[in-house]
Amino acid sequence: MLISEARREFMGDQAAGLRRVTTVRPIRVIAVTSGKGGVGKTNVSVNLGTALANEGKSVLIMDADMGLANVDVLLGLRPSYNLSHVISGERSLEEIILPAARRLSIIPASSGLKSMAELSPAQHAGIIRAFSELSQNLDVLLIDTAAGISESVISFSRAAQEVIVVLCDEPASITDAYALIKLLNRDYGVHRFRILANMVQGAQEGRELYNKILKVVDRYLDATLDFMGAIPYDEYLKKAVQKQRSVVDTYPRSRSAMAFKKLAHKTDNWPVTTAAGGHLEFFVERLIQSNQLFGAAQL
Repeated sequence: MLISEARREFMGDQAAGLRRVTTVRPIRVIAVTSGKGGVGKTNVSVNLGTALANEGKSVLIMDADMGLANVDVLLGLRPSYNLSHVISGERSLEEIILPAARRLSIIPASSGLKSMAELSPAQHAGIIRAFSELSQNLDVLLIDTAAGISESVISFSRAAQEVIVVLCDEPASITDAYALIKLLNRDYGVHRFRILANMVQGAQEGRELYNKILKVVDRYLDATLDFMGAIPYDEYLKKAVQKQRSVVDTYPRSRSAMAFKKLAHKTDNWPVTTAAGGHLEFFVERLIQSNQLFGAAQL
Protein backbone atom coordinates (compact mmCIF):
# COMPACT_ATOMS: atom_id res chain seq x y z
CA MET A 1 0.00 0.00 0.00
CA LEU A 2 1.27 3.49 -0.80
CA ILE A 3 2.57 5.68 1.97
CA SER A 4 0.22 8.61 2.73
CA GLU A 5 0.98 12.16 1.62
CA ALA A 6 1.40 13.17 5.24
CA ARG A 7 3.97 10.46 5.77
CA ARG A 8 5.82 11.49 2.61
CA GLU A 9 5.95 15.04 3.89
CA PHE A 10 7.28 13.84 7.24
CA MET A 11 9.95 11.77 5.56
CA GLY A 12 10.80 14.81 3.46
CA ASP A 13 11.43 16.70 6.68
CA GLN A 14 13.76 13.89 7.77
CA ALA A 15 15.66 14.07 4.50
CA ALA A 16 16.05 17.81 4.97
CA GLY A 17 17.45 17.14 8.43
CA LEU A 18 19.79 14.57 6.92
CA ARG A 19 21.31 17.23 4.71
CA ARG A 20 22.03 19.32 7.81
CA VAL A 21 24.33 16.70 9.34
CA THR A 22 27.73 18.29 9.85
CA THR A 23 29.96 15.26 10.37
CA VAL A 24 33.41 16.01 8.99
CA ARG A 25 35.10 12.66 9.56
CA PRO A 26 34.18 9.00 9.30
CA ILE A 27 32.38 7.53 12.30
CA ARG A 28 32.42 3.88 13.26
CA VAL A 29 28.79 2.94 14.02
CA ILE A 30 28.49 -0.33 15.95
CA ALA A 31 25.31 -2.04 17.11
CA VAL A 32 25.77 -4.30 20.16
CA THR A 33 22.89 -6.75 20.27
CA SER A 34 21.81 -10.22 21.36
CA GLY A 35 19.01 -12.63 20.72
CA LYS A 36 18.44 -13.22 24.43
CA GLY A 37 18.51 -10.94 27.44
CA GLY A 38 20.82 -11.55 30.36
CA VAL A 39 23.97 -12.24 28.34
CA GLY A 40 25.79 -9.10 29.49
CA LYS A 41 25.22 -7.04 26.35
CA THR A 42 25.03 -3.67 28.11
CA ASN A 43 28.14 -4.45 30.15
CA VAL A 44 29.91 -5.14 26.86
CA SER A 45 28.75 -1.79 25.44
CA VAL A 46 29.84 0.16 28.52
CA ASN A 47 33.26 -1.47 28.88
CA LEU A 48 34.07 -1.57 25.17
CA GLY A 49 33.11 2.11 24.97
CA THR A 50 35.25 2.93 28.00
CA ALA A 51 38.22 1.03 26.60
CA LEU A 52 37.91 2.83 23.26
CA ALA A 53 37.67 6.19 25.02
CA ASN A 54 40.80 5.35 27.01
CA GLU A 55 42.57 4.79 23.69
CA GLY A 56 41.79 8.38 22.77
CA LYS A 57 38.59 7.90 20.78
CA SER A 58 35.56 10.13 21.18
CA VAL A 59 32.78 7.66 22.01
CA LEU A 60 29.03 8.06 22.33
CA ILE A 61 26.92 5.18 23.68
CA MET A 62 23.24 5.27 22.77
CA ASP A 63 21.00 3.30 25.11
CA ALA A 64 18.54 1.93 22.56
CA ASP A 65 16.74 -0.39 24.96
CA MET A 66 13.77 1.94 25.04
CA GLY A 67 11.81 0.26 27.83
CA LEU A 68 14.51 -1.21 30.09
CA ALA A 69 17.41 1.20 29.77
CA ASN A 70 20.35 0.71 32.13
CA VAL A 71 23.53 2.16 30.58
CA ASP A 72 23.23 5.12 32.95
CA VAL A 73 22.78 2.77 35.92
CA LEU A 74 25.94 0.81 35.10
CA LEU A 75 27.90 4.07 35.02
CA GLY A 76 26.36 5.53 38.17
CA LEU A 77 24.73 8.42 36.32
CA ARG A 78 21.40 10.10 37.08
CA PRO A 79 20.19 11.83 33.93
CA SER A 80 17.55 14.52 34.25
CA TYR A 81 16.39 13.93 30.68
CA ASN A 82 16.36 10.97 28.31
CA LEU A 83 15.10 9.89 24.90
CA SER A 84 11.47 10.13 25.99
CA HIS A 85 11.97 13.90 26.29
CA VAL A 86 13.43 14.00 22.77
CA ILE A 87 10.44 12.11 21.38
CA SER A 88 8.03 14.45 23.17
CA GLY A 89 9.88 17.47 21.77
CA GLU A 90 10.86 18.79 25.21
CA ARG A 91 14.59 18.45 24.57
CA SER A 92 16.95 18.04 21.63
CA LEU A 93 19.24 15.03 21.35
CA GLU A 94 22.31 17.12 22.13
CA GLU A 95 20.63 18.49 25.26
CA ILE A 96 20.21 15.02 26.81
CA ILE A 97 23.73 13.73 26.07
CA LEU A 98 25.44 13.05 29.36
CA PRO A 99 29.23 13.05 29.91
CA ALA A 100 30.29 9.79 31.58
CA ALA A 101 34.07 10.06 31.51
CA ARG A 102 36.75 11.74 29.48
CA ARG A 103 35.85 11.24 25.79
CA LEU A 104 32.85 9.06 26.74
CA SER A 105 29.23 10.23 26.69
CA ILE A 106 25.87 8.49 26.70
CA ILE A 107 22.41 9.05 25.27
CA PRO A 108 20.18 7.80 28.10
CA ALA A 109 16.81 6.15 27.55
CA SER A 110 13.95 5.63 29.97
CA SER A 111 13.38 2.55 32.08
CA GLY A 112 10.07 0.99 33.03
CA LEU A 113 7.94 2.99 30.60
CA LYS A 114 5.80 0.67 28.49
CA SER A 115 5.14 3.46 25.99
CA MET A 116 8.87 3.67 25.25
CA ALA A 117 9.06 -0.05 24.58
CA GLU A 118 6.23 0.20 22.05
CA LEU A 119 7.18 3.19 19.91
CA SER A 120 5.19 3.84 16.76
CA PRO A 121 6.93 4.32 13.40
CA ALA A 122 6.37 8.06 13.74
CA GLN A 123 8.07 8.07 17.14
CA HIS A 124 11.00 6.07 15.77
CA ALA A 125 11.14 8.67 13.01
CA GLY A 126 11.41 11.36 15.68
CA ILE A 127 14.54 9.68 17.06
CA ILE A 128 15.97 9.42 13.55
CA ARG A 129 15.28 13.10 12.92
CA ALA A 130 17.04 13.94 16.18
CA PHE A 131 20.14 12.09 14.96
CA SER A 132 20.11 14.17 11.80
CA GLU A 133 20.59 17.25 13.98
CA LEU A 134 23.53 15.83 15.94
CA SER A 135 26.64 17.90 15.33
CA GLN A 136 29.16 16.38 17.73
CA ASN A 137 32.46 15.18 16.31
CA LEU A 138 32.66 11.49 17.12
CA ASP A 139 34.93 8.56 16.40
CA VAL A 140 32.61 5.79 17.58
CA LEU A 141 28.84 5.55 18.04
CA LEU A 142 27.95 2.42 20.05
CA ILE A 143 24.29 1.45 20.01
CA ASP A 144 23.25 -0.76 22.91
CA THR A 145 20.09 -2.32 21.47
CA ALA A 146 17.37 -4.18 23.29
CA ALA A 147 17.52 -7.97 23.22
CA GLY A 148 15.35 -9.86 20.76
CA ILE A 149 13.96 -9.00 17.35
CA SER A 150 11.86 -5.88 17.88
CA GLU A 151 11.60 -3.21 15.17
CA SER A 152 14.09 -0.95 16.93
CA VAL A 153 16.67 -3.76 17.18
CA ILE A 154 16.28 -4.49 13.46
CA SER A 155 16.39 -0.80 12.49
CA PHE A 156 19.57 -0.01 14.41
CA SER A 157 21.28 -3.26 13.39
CA ARG A 158 20.52 -2.66 9.71
CA ALA A 159 21.78 0.91 9.86
CA ALA A 160 25.04 0.21 11.70
CA GLN A 161 28.27 -0.56 9.88
CA GLU A 162 29.09 -3.36 12.31
CA VAL A 163 26.84 -5.71 14.28
CA ILE A 164 28.25 -7.36 17.40
CA VAL A 165 26.14 -10.32 18.56
CA VAL A 166 26.81 -11.18 22.20
CA LEU A 167 26.15 -14.73 23.37
CA CYS A 168 27.01 -16.92 26.34
CA ASP A 169 27.16 -20.63 27.04
CA GLU A 170 23.42 -21.25 27.31
CA PRO A 171 21.34 -23.16 24.73
CA ALA A 172 18.73 -20.36 24.61
CA SER A 173 21.43 -17.75 24.03
CA ILE A 174 22.81 -19.61 21.01
CA THR A 175 19.34 -20.43 19.62
CA ASP A 176 18.10 -16.85 19.97
CA ALA A 177 21.32 -15.39 18.56
CA TYR A 178 20.88 -17.58 15.50
CA ALA A 179 17.24 -16.48 15.16
CA LEU A 180 18.32 -12.82 15.20
CA ILE A 181 21.08 -13.41 12.64
CA LYS A 182 18.69 -15.38 10.43
CA LEU A 183 16.09 -12.59 10.47
CA LEU A 184 18.60 -9.83 9.75
CA ASN A 185 20.26 -11.87 7.01
CA ARG A 186 17.27 -13.33 5.15
CA ASP A 187 14.78 -10.49 5.52
CA TYR A 188 16.98 -7.40 5.74
CA GLY A 189 20.17 -8.17 3.84
CA VAL A 190 22.69 -7.98 6.69
CA HIS A 191 25.55 -10.29 5.72
CA ARG A 192 28.32 -9.78 8.28
CA PHE A 193 28.22 -10.28 12.03
CA ARG A 194 30.88 -10.10 14.74
CA ILE A 195 30.40 -12.79 17.40
CA LEU A 196 31.46 -12.06 20.98
CA ALA A 197 31.40 -14.84 23.57
CA ASN A 198 30.73 -13.46 27.03
CA MET A 199 31.14 -14.90 30.56
CA VAL A 200 33.20 -17.87 29.41
CA GLN A 201 35.82 -19.82 31.36
CA GLY A 202 38.52 -19.25 28.78
CA ALA A 203 39.41 -18.51 25.18
CA GLN A 204 38.83 -22.12 24.14
CA GLU A 205 35.25 -22.10 25.44
CA GLY A 206 34.63 -18.86 23.59
CA ARG A 207 35.92 -20.35 20.34
CA GLU A 208 33.73 -23.42 20.85
CA LEU A 209 30.64 -21.23 21.26
CA TYR A 210 31.52 -19.42 18.07
CA ASN A 211 32.01 -22.72 16.22
CA LYS A 212 28.57 -23.92 17.33
CA ILE A 213 26.74 -21.00 15.81
CA LEU A 214 29.09 -20.84 12.80
CA LYS A 215 28.24 -24.43 11.89
CA VAL A 216 24.52 -23.67 11.67
CA VAL A 217 24.95 -20.31 9.91
CA ASP A 218 27.27 -21.79 7.28
CA ARG A 219 24.71 -24.51 6.56
CA TYR A 220 21.57 -22.42 6.27
CA LEU A 221 22.42 -18.75 5.72
CA ASP A 222 24.32 -16.53 3.31
CA ALA A 223 26.15 -14.72 6.08
CA THR A 224 29.71 -14.21 7.28
CA LEU A 225 30.57 -14.59 10.95
CA ASP A 226 33.79 -13.22 12.45
CA PHE A 227 34.95 -14.32 15.88
CA MET A 228 35.51 -11.06 17.73
CA GLY A 229 36.83 -12.67 20.88
CA ALA A 230 35.78 -13.72 24.37
CA ILE A 231 35.23 -12.04 27.73
CA PRO A 232 36.04 -14.30 30.69
CA TYR A 233 33.75 -14.76 33.66
CA ASP A 234 35.27 -12.47 36.27
CA GLU A 235 34.30 -11.64 39.85
CA TYR A 236 35.92 -8.23 39.39
CA LEU A 237 33.36 -7.45 36.71
CA LYS A 238 30.58 -8.18 39.21
CA LYS A 239 32.28 -5.94 41.75
CA ALA A 240 32.50 -3.13 39.19
CA VAL A 241 28.77 -3.49 38.45
CA GLN A 242 28.01 -3.20 42.16
CA LYS A 243 30.08 -0.01 42.26
CA GLN A 244 28.27 1.26 39.13
CA ARG A 245 31.51 1.73 37.25
CA SER A 246 33.22 0.10 34.31
CA VAL A 247 35.59 -2.74 35.12
CA VAL A 248 38.05 -1.21 32.65
CA ASP A 249 38.48 1.84 34.89
CA THR A 250 37.86 0.25 38.29
CA TYR A 251 39.95 -2.92 37.99
CA PRO A 252 42.14 -2.23 34.95
CA ARG A 253 44.37 -5.29 35.49
CA SER A 254 41.52 -7.78 35.91
CA ARG A 255 41.02 -10.54 33.32
CA SER A 256 37.82 -9.00 31.97
CA ALA A 257 39.31 -5.48 31.76
CA MET A 258 42.31 -6.79 29.85
CA ALA A 259 39.97 -8.63 27.48
CA PHE A 260 37.96 -5.46 26.82
CA LYS A 261 41.15 -3.51 26.12
CA LYS A 262 42.15 -6.18 23.62
CA LEU A 263 38.74 -6.00 21.96
CA ALA A 264 38.94 -2.21 21.79
CA HIS A 265 42.29 -2.42 20.02
CA LYS A 266 40.86 -4.96 17.59
CA THR A 267 37.75 -2.84 17.00
CA ASP A 268 39.85 0.25 16.36
CA ASN A 269 41.61 -1.63 13.56
CA TRP A 270 38.41 -2.54 11.72
CA PRO A 271 38.26 -0.65 8.43
CA VAL A 272 36.15 2.52 8.37
CA THR A 273 34.51 3.26 5.06
CA THR A 274 35.15 6.81 3.95
CA ALA A 275 32.63 6.66 1.12
CA ALA A 276 28.95 5.78 1.54
CA GLY A 277 28.38 4.41 5.01
CA GLY A 278 31.38 6.12 6.58
CA HIS A 279 29.65 9.21 7.93
CA LEU A 280 26.82 9.82 10.36
CA GLU A 281 24.51 11.00 7.57
CA PHE A 282 24.61 7.57 5.95
CA PHE A 283 23.70 5.94 9.26
CA VAL A 284 20.74 8.31 9.51
CA GLU A 285 19.83 7.62 5.91
CA ARG A 286 19.66 3.88 6.53
CA LEU A 287 17.57 4.48 9.65
CA ILE A 288 15.14 6.49 7.53
CA GLN A 289 14.93 3.70 4.98
CA SER A 290 14.28 1.14 7.71
CA ASN A 291 11.62 3.34 9.29
CA GLN A 292 9.90 3.77 5.93
CA LEU A 293 9.85 0.00 5.51
CA PHE A 294 8.19 -0.61 8.88
CA GLY A 295 5.83 2.33 8.42
CA ALA A 296 4.68 1.09 5.02
CA ALA A 297 4.11 -2.39 6.44
CA GLN A 298 1.68 -0.99 8.99
CA LEU A 299 -0.38 1.02 6.50
